[in-house]
Amino acid sequence: MRIAVIGNGRMGRMIDAVCAQDDAIEVAGFVGPGACAGLEEIAEIDAAVDFSYPGNLQGLLDNAVRRRLPLVIGTTGLSSEQGDAIRAAASVIPIVWANNFSTGVTVLTRLARMAAEALSGEFDIEITETHHSKKEDAPSGTAKMLLSAVDPQGEYAVVNGREGRPGQRGHEIGMHALRGGTVAGEHSVHFFGQMEEIELRHRADSREIFARGALRAAKFAVQAKPGLYDMEDVLFTP
Repeated sequence: MRIAVIGNGRMGRMIDAVCAQDDAIEVAGFVGPGACAGLEEIAEIDAAVDFSYPGNLQGLLDNAVRRRLPLVIGTTGLSSEQGDAIRAAASVIPIVWANNFSTGVTVLTRLARMAAEALSGEFDIEITETHHSKKEDAPSGTAKMLLSAVDPQGEYAVVNGREGRPGQRGHEIGMHALRGGTVAGEHSVHFFGQMEEIELRHRADSREIFARGALRAAKFAVQAKPGLYDMEDVLFTP
């Protein structure tokens, strides 16, 4: 299996390193500074994996649809309009789109959803996330994914941190972002009840886990029918 990698930064290099350990998959080329200018320059590939920046998306989708090329999209910070563009392209090609490709985070998300459903609003919910000092967006895409898991209908107000005198807690979910050092990523979902607390937590020690998950998603995508998938589909589809 041959893949193109969109973005030749830290994640792109990590994907290349992981592929070097897997005889079943290889990187056919990179798109980015110092490499290919566009996906059209890379021939004979089975899928493309995107860890770049939002400005690359439309060109990537256009090229992939034209070539009927499966995609794995891990770029964060996309607009709602770009999300619509991904969904439209997924009617033609298989796309795995996720904010986090860790298998552990995927399981955490499912557990958080199950816990929120079981606790039925009797517990207060808070989400915390920690990342390295160079991360640009906050809250993280993974934190937003966890928020969607525990509040799929958007019934709670979202409070991004607190300051001053916020008063008594309302019908809300707190989102808290910490930044510092070289932390690869840590996420926790807290459920606070009367005299008891449940915490679901995941910590990433290396970005390698995201690269491995993305490659697992690519292997899934090349066997899938056109449609929009996430990492739960990759892990839990029979």
